[in-house]
Amino acid sequence: MPPTPYGWPPTCGAPASASSLRGGMDAVGQEIRELVYGLRPPTLDDLGLAGAVRTLAIEGGLSVVVETEGYLSDLPAAAEVAAYRIAQEALTNVRKHAGARSATVSLRRGNSFLTVQISDNGRGLPETFRSGIGLISMRERAAELGGTCAIGPAPGGGTAVEAVLPITVRRDPALRH
Repeated sequence: MPPTPYGWPPTCGAPASASSLRGGMDAVGQEIRELVYGLRPPTLDDLGLAGAVRTLAIEGGLSVVVETEGYLSDLPAAAEVAAYRIAQEALTNVRKHAGARSATVSLRRGNSFLTVQISDNGRGLPETFRSGIGLISMRERAAELGGTCAIGPAPGGGTAVEAVLPITVRRDPALRH
């Protein structure tokens, strides 16, 4: 084979410049950040579940109250991510479809479960409503943990989402007797 203008061995194209390599590396780095964010949003580590949901609440111009009950700081990671993603999807739906003036997100921890409730004062579900990808994903997130997610009319009008996620208490193995 004859040598190419760029040297030996022959290549399929021009050699990559440092700037195009850097651009490619930046793109790969961004994709990795997006994948990691998809698995576990960094705001959960920075702010905890309540703080991360409060951050979701201030986005988008809708008046959202976040209520908490119980100790939310030592939740299993899977339950924390599921609760955050369910709240995120429900608030997205309220903003896009409900025509609501306000919404409430409630995070309540019991002994063996975490309940996430999102309700709004919007127009409610249409009579012939079909679950879209967002509603299906909320149900799937809850089901993956052995929990449930119900979507229906809110008392007094609007729509309510209630997810009940089983949790186990983390115990320090050193404290076992």
